[in-house]
Amino acid sequence: MSDRGPIGRLATNIPIPEPGTLTQGGIIRPLVALSVPIVVTNLLHSAYTLADTFWLGRYSTDALASVTLAFPLVFLLISLGFGVSVAGSVLVAQYIGGDKPRMAEFAAAQTVGFAVAVSVALGLTGLLAVEQLLSVVTATAAVRTGAIGYLEVISAGLPLMFGFFMFTALMRGFGDTVTPMLVQFGTVVLNILLDPFLIFGAPWAGIPAMGVEGAAVATVVSRGLAFAVGAGILLTGARGLRIRPSDVLPELGFYRRIVRIGVPASVEGTGRAVSLNVLLLIVGLYSTAVVAAFGVGVRVFSVIFLPAIALARGVETMVGQNIGAGEPDRARATADLAARGSLVILVLAALVVYWFAAPIIALFSAEPQVITEGAHFLRVVAPSFGLIGVMRSYSGAFRGAGQTAVAAAISISILWGVRLPTAWIGSQSLGLGTTGIWAAFLLSNAVGALVTAGWFGRGRWRLATATGSDRTEGATETAQSVEESPATD
Repeated sequence: MSDRGPIGRLATNIPIPEPGTLTQGGIIRPLVALSVPIVVTNLLHSAYTLADTFWLGRYSTDALASVTLAFPLVFLLISLGFGVSVAGSVLVAQYIGGDKPRMAEFAAAQTVGFAVAVSVALGLTGLLAVEQLLSVVTATAAVRTGAIGYLEVISAGLPLMFGFFMFTALMRGFGDTVTPMLVQFGTVVLNILLDPFLIFGAPWAGIPAMGVEGAAVATVVSRGLAFAVGAGILLTGARGLRIRPSDVLPELGFYRRIVRIGVPASVEGTGRAVSLNVLLLIVGLYSTAVVAAFGVGVRVFSVIFLPAIALARGVETMVGQNIGAGEPDRARATADLAARGSLVILVLAALVVYWFAAPIIALFSAEPQVITEGAHFLRVVAPSFGLIGVMRSYSGAFRGAGQTAVAAAISISILWGVRLPTAWIGSQSLGLGTTGIWAAFLLSNAVGALVTAGWFGRGRWRLATATGSDRTEGATETAQSVEESPATD
């Protein structure tokens, strides 16, 4: 047995998922086993943003507003590459479900190579275009300057951030959500430790106060470390899924498959991000306090919705593996169970948020106006929390089945056809002010849940497959012969 090095030895005490555990037996146990680590991983992921928000809120209101202004564009850059991670996760899941582990590894390697190219291109685009992108947003000079500095640092570090996202997605498709959680934990601790020193400065250590840019540096450094650890795990095969450098070389036929699955998912993520930017234009018509309240509220949502997002990711993996294994009935039962579970969990969360809205906002800002408007935002949207869980679960099922175009079409239609028009009409034409903006979230979430559940009920996703035939998908002999080739070190 070959020595896998220190990373491999550290991982040996964590059981590696056995093939078939997601396609046989009960549904609740494997779904929970997949989803709970995702909740923790996403909570840790949100801790980056929440830590930034916490310290920047104490640095200045302008700094908090700068991050709020920058966040939609960061979301946009990440969303443009989101489809690559979805494609990797779905392909790995369906190949594992179809008992083709060698093809799963080949798919993982091809996805990593594709992601590297995409992240470098997006990072350069962000660096070159950040000032132009922010020039159309209404904000004070101080807020805009801070946002530009934050975005420049994030753009430069985008390949490192993408690296860990890809590691998480590939391991999830394989059925392992515990390892990414453990890797994330260590880097979150590092980020939290770095934030106050880089934001406020540490003269005794020769570190100047960097403000908003310091928060960005802490995030990039921490996620870069996570990427390094994740790359080591994949290259050694310590957790069962191994990437061989020779498999990373571009296989154009397989790249077409990644594009077919990934582009709709990227369009969905980009549509979400752009809609958030457009919504910020409407929010920006009001005071800096309202902009800051919107930013805090969105970050609170990112934590509250973690269970629904985690269950959706679990559904994506289980549906993918069950579609690959030829078990569409089990795939449907998984999605239905997750939708019901998300509904109950988020209704309970909504009750807590509604009654404690002001204290929750006060955790991130001491400004009375920010607290008042942020609490109003949370209370208006809270009644729709459960519906978001339903929508997320069925969207995850569509993606797991390879129908990323369906998930994208529904999402974009709801955001651009319901949320944005409602926000503008309510706040401007009807004179409801910020209440009109917040009510747009409530209405769009309700419509989204109804449309997603109804479309899923039609059952056409049962006929979908992401892997297909290698020859009919246009892959070359290299991809076709991978499954039969011997594993080499």
